[in-house]
Amino acid sequence: MIQLLFAVLVAEASLTAALLFKTPLRKLAVLVVDRLKRGRHAPVVVKTVAGVVLALLASTLYSMSQISGGASDSDSGSGGGPTPTDQVLFSRHLLEACLMGYSLFLALVIDRLHQYIRDLRVFKKDLEAVRKHNKMLEETKHGNSEDAKKYQEEIAILNKEMKKLKLQVQEKIEEVHVAEDKALTIQKQSEGLLIEYDRLLEDNQHLRDQLMSIDLKLSSSS
Repeated sequence: MIQLLFAVLVAEASLTAALLFKTPLRKLAVLVVDRLKRGRHAPVVVKTVAGVVLALLASTLYSMSQISGGASDSDSGSGGGPTPTDQVLFSRHLLEACLMGYSLFLALVIDRLHQYIRDLRVFKKDLEAVRKHNKMLEETKHGNSEDAKKYQEEIAILNKEMKKLKLQVQEKIEEVHVAEDKALTIQKQSEGLLIEYDRLLEDNQHLRDQLMSIDLKLSSSS
């Protein structure tokens, strides 16, 4: 389960990086996300997978609360504290919950980045169309003096629309920059999570060794 979540997290981080930087891979990444969001059955599959991950996350958090509750009961009852097995299970559930949470957040970041890129493309096409129309009107204005005033009014309107589109493009670019900063932060946190995973594996092995030694002592004493 943990290995699968790490694989999904690495894939999502790679897709996010491909969307962030303007490289030939961005077109491929946009095409992949388009297929996932606009395919025939893809949206249903994506929503189903997201629902399953949310259900697993809720189940993991519930298991963590059960382990914490059992540990607190044992502390108040016998004073022995949580057992090594409970500590191992709690650490594993905590790692799984963090991985699922980061995976869902990266999926949301990918969705927003994809939407921003598509909006920017539409705005750029509209802006280019307005520029061409403006140029055409200016050329016609010089060739036909009778409609000069009318063309000037249309040019003024088109210039206002072009300024408005430029402002919208700038806003989208700023939103993309914010999303890029968030994605880079998630990537850094993922690297820290990998280091934490290695540490938890070492702690897990240490606790298992302690359990084995305890079992050997109990068997020898009996």
